[in-house]
Amino acid sequence: MDGAQSAGLRLQPLPPTSGATSVSLSLSEGSFSYKENLIGALLAIFGHLVVSIALNLQKYCHIRLAGCKDPRAYFKTKTWWLGLILMLLGELGVFASYAFAPLSLIVPLSAVSVIASAIIGIIFIKEKWKPRDFLRRYVLSFVGCGLAIVGTYLLVTFAPNSHEKMTGENITRHLVSWPFLLYMLVEIVLFCLLLYFYKEKNANNIIVILLLVALLGSMTVVTVKAVAGMLVLSIQGNLQLDYPIFYVMFVCMVATAVYQAAFLSQASQIYDSSLIASVGYILSTTVAITAGAIFYLDFIGEDVLHICMFALGCLIAFLGVFLITRNRKKAIPFEPYISMDAMPGMQSMHDKGMTVQPDLKASFSYGALENNDSISEIYAPATLPVMQEEHGSRSTPVPYRVLEHTKKE
Repeated sequence: MDGAQSAGLRLQPLPPTSGATSVSLSLSEGSFSYKENLIGALLAIFGHLVVSIALNLQKYCHIRLAGCKDPRAYFKTKTWWLGLILMLLGELGVFASYAFAPLSLIVPLSAVSVIASAIIGIIFIKEKWKPRDFLRRYVLSFVGCGLAIVGTYLLVTFAPNSHEKMTGENITRHLVSWPFLLYMLVEIVLFCLLLYFYKEKNANNIIVILLLVALLGSMTVVTVKAVAGMLVLSIQGNLQLDYPIFYVMFVCMVATAVYQAAFLSQASQIYDSSLIASVGYILSTTVAITAGAIFYLDFIGEDVLHICMFALGCLIAFLGVFLITRNRKKAIPFEPYISMDAMPGMQSMHDKGMTVQPDLKASFSYGALENNDSISEIYAPATLPVMQEEHGSRSTPVPYRVLEHTKKE
C-alpha cells in the first residue's frame, strides 16, 4: 500500500513536465514563425528596392535617348537591359516573399518602392536646383520618407504571426469557406457596378478606376501567395503541383494581373502618375489586407494592441506615401501653336525689330483661354466678328462685312 502511494507520488510530477514541453514547443514554433516573417519582409524590401533601381535605370536610359530618331534605340544599350534584369530579380524576390510571411505584412511593404524612387530620383536623376531651394522643394519628400519608414517599422514589428502550409487541401478549404464566399459575392457585385458606371456612364473618376484596380489586385495577391506557397512546398519535397487548385490559382493570378495593368494604363492616360501612386497604394493596400484577413485568417488569435499598432503603421505609411508623391512635379501637357517665325516673310519683320508674337512672360498658346486684364492695349487682340448678310438662292459669293469694335465691346 505504501509502495503504491509512493508510486503515485512519483507519478504526479509528470503532467507539469508535459506542460513545460508543450510550452517550449510553442515557443520554438513562435520563434520559427517570427523568422519566417523576417525572411518574408526582407525579401519584399529587397525586391521593391531592386525594382525601384531598375525603373530609374530604364528611366535614365529613356531620358538620354529622348532626342534619338530610332524609337527603339534603348534596346541597344546595356543600361536598359541591366534595368530589365534587375526588375525581374526584384519581382522574383517579391513573389517569393509571399511564401514566407502573411499577406497582410507583404502588401504594405510596397511603400519601400515609393521611398526608394523618391531618394534615387533626387540623387541619380536629379534636376538643377539651388542649395537654398533644396529644403523648400524636397522638405515634403524627406518628411514623407521619414513617416513611411516609421510606418514600415511598425508594420514589420506588429504584423500578424499566422502561418499555415499552403497545401492544396488548405487552399481548397479556405476557398469554399463561407466568409470568403460572402466576400467574393460583395466584391463581384461592387466590381460590376463600378465597371458599369465606368463603361456606360463614362465615370472616369480616379477613385472608380483605382477601385477596379484594387479589387483585381486583391485577388492577384491572394492567388500569388497560394501559388508561391505551393511552389515552395513542392521544392522542399512535398509535391503540390498535382492539385487542380494550383492551376486554378495560377490562371486567376495571370488574368487579374493583366486586367489590372490594363486599368492602370487607362488611368495613367487621364491622371498624373503621382496621384495614381498615392491613391492606388492606399486603396490597393486596404483592399488586399481585407482580402488576406478573410481568406488566410491572418488576424485570428492576435490581440487588440497588435492589431491597433498594425493599423497605425498602415496609416503612417499612407501619409508618408501621400507626402512623397505630392511633392513630385506634374507633367506639363504639350500645347501646340503656330510659330509665326515659320511663316514666309515674317523673319524680316523680326529683323526690323517688329514684334510678331509678343512674349507675355507666361505659358501662352494660341487657342488657350488667357486672362488679358493685365495686358496693355497694344497687346490686346483685335475682335473681328464676321456677320453674314441675307442672300438669295443665286450662286454669288457670300458677302461679309467686317466691323471694328473697341476693347470695351
